[in-house]
Amino acid sequence: MADFQYLDKIRTPSDLRFLSISELNVLCSEIRRTIVETVSKNGGHLASNLGVVELTVALLKMFPDVQDKIVWDVGHQSYTHKILTGRFQEIGTIRTEGGLSGFPKRTESPYDAFNAGHSSTSISAAYGIARAKALKGEDGYTIAVIGDGALTGGLAFEGLNNAGRFKKNFIVVLNDNKMSISRNVGSVARYLSGIRIKPAYLRVKTKVEKALLHTPVVGNPLRRFLKRSKSSVRKIVYKDTLFDDMGFTYYGPVEGHSLLELENAFNAAKHVNGPVLVHVVTTKGKGYQYAENDPKNFHGISSFDVETGEPVTSKIGFSDVFGEKLCEMAQDDKRICTVTAAMKSGTGLNSFARLYKDRFFDVGIAEEHAVTFSGGLAAGGMLPVFAVYSTFLQRSVDQIIHDVATQKLHMILAIDRAGIVGEDGETHQGVFDVALLNPIPNVEIYSPCYFEELRRDLQTAAYSNSGVIAVRYPKGGELYRPANFLPGKKTFDFYGGMSAQVLLVTYGRLFSYACIAKETLYKSGVDITILKLNRIKPIPKEAILESLHFKHIFFFEEGMAAGGTGEHFMYELSRHRWNGHYTLTAIDNRYVQHAPTAVSLHALHLDDEGMVHVVAKGIQEDIN
Repeated sequence: MADFQYLDKIRTPSDLRFLSISELNVLCSEIRRTIVETVSKNGGHLASNLGVVELTVALLKMFPDVQDKIVWDVGHQSYTHKILTGRFQEIGTIRTEGGLSGFPKRTESPYDAFNAGHSSTSISAAYGIARAKALKGEDGYTIAVIGDGALTGGLAFEGLNNAGRFKKNFIVVLNDNKMSISRNVGSVARYLSGIRIKPAYLRVKTKVEKALLHTPVVGNPLRRFLKRSKSSVRKIVYKDTLFDDMGFTYYGPVEGHSLLELENAFNAAKHVNGPVLVHVVTTKGKGYQYAENDPKNFHGISSFDVETGEPVTSKIGFSDVFGEKLCEMAQDDKRICTVTAAMKSGTGLNSFARLYKDRFFDVGIAEEHAVTFSGGLAAGGMLPVFAVYSTFLQRSVDQIIHDVATQKLHMILAIDRAGIVGEDGETHQGVFDVALLNPIPNVEIYSPCYFEELRRDLQTAAYSNSGVIAVRYPKGGELYRPANFLPGKKTFDFYGGMSAQVLLVTYGRLFSYACIAKETLYKSGVDITILKLNRIKPIPKEAILESLHFKHIFFFEEGMAAGGTGEHFMYELSRHRWNGHYTLTAIDNRYVQHAPTAVSLHALHLDDEGMVHVVAKGIQEDIN
């Protein structure tokens, strides 16, 4: 680690109080350098972290005690927080196996008040913490930090609606960088843009309040009257915002890269007996030119060259193929629309948005709304495709059931990042979608292993099926493919001779690992056949019937065992009174921690080595 003037001397947030503004500015530069160097090696969230350096420093200086609870929304911008709360020496391990998480984690530090990974949760969580403090008579401030993108999520407004009634100090910091991952859209974004252009408001308001506080006898009563009054006098002084109307005292906009302005704002917020919202304007990617110029692509990034900003590796992935295929289909079918929840780039929809902008809908961070909105499009005669990461699809399960599936409306769920996603860890793993969707009637699920299968499954989903059709595919690109494997049927394929006694069943990218395992086992004298499920819900009846003559069946699934396809496959076998040896290898009642995808798959016995081990062990146990 490089030499630093101040950074390596910060042991706890309390140490910040001994530094001047000019010294803190140097510290901020040292933090930025550390974050850029670390993310360039480990990958991670760069632009969002660079944008909140001053904000984090100011927060921890003004609220340094462990009893002060700072709740970060989403949490991908918490690197500075980690660095300044005793984890600087470990920051080089972030997002690596056994190292620091890329998100807040309560088990990691007492300064991490609440785990995060998904958006719009911080206000509700922090309000709960504040209420608990009040009930127990505990000291300390409670602060929720939420971005303007996350503010579009319905849960954020549910939290604001409830917290606005609180009679004790509770602080919400709105980190307004005009972006989520892509540029923000919708009426909330327009509203914030309108109040963002009035930077003098805080200074006027603060001066008025200070003057009233120092006015003998009548100062405090008049201040309270102005805050509570609905009169025109109040509106002249306080210029009501949406947040004022919801019960919050509004301070802002504050320059988010000015430590002095931030400290003044937080000092004022500390002395309000009630809920406060501090509106802070920041620049995503601040301090690293490549990230400032292109915050979208530097939001979440793999390893890159610091000098050039170029990624170390770059290749075509499933998201790219999905986007290309959808553009082809949309050219011929004017019914096809795409919907995204602030993930245009991540889900491969840039070209679609450019070519068919009237049929492209970015609804902001609002997955629940995205599904119901898609249902409305379908009811109106369109063919909507909702492109979403598996982990974020979890938020819209009720809408899939209630608003779409019950009505047998035809829409496509393009589920990106399905399966293990690696370094982002437990909050981002795409391992729950199959178990969540399996019980829902009028839902079908396809899981391709190769690009051509993804193209085929999208075509099938659009024109050969009805209801809700989910097409799920992994992060990254294609893996190993045997030269002699030729996909045949749309719903399943057998690979290998049907005379073997051992059947290995899987789907998605695990088929690539299964093929390598087959070759390894064959060399050791064990012949196996692979059943590759292309449609995993409903499981093709013919595939079940053709599996009945195998003595040993091993099912490998990159998802949860409970409710997964492997359980359903075993159930179907039992219905036909199959009495062979069945082994299911899947994720059993645990969260998968952050580590490279290959490492996680190996630990779960879901790579080729794991498959060989499980099959060999299962056969030997049966013999014994």
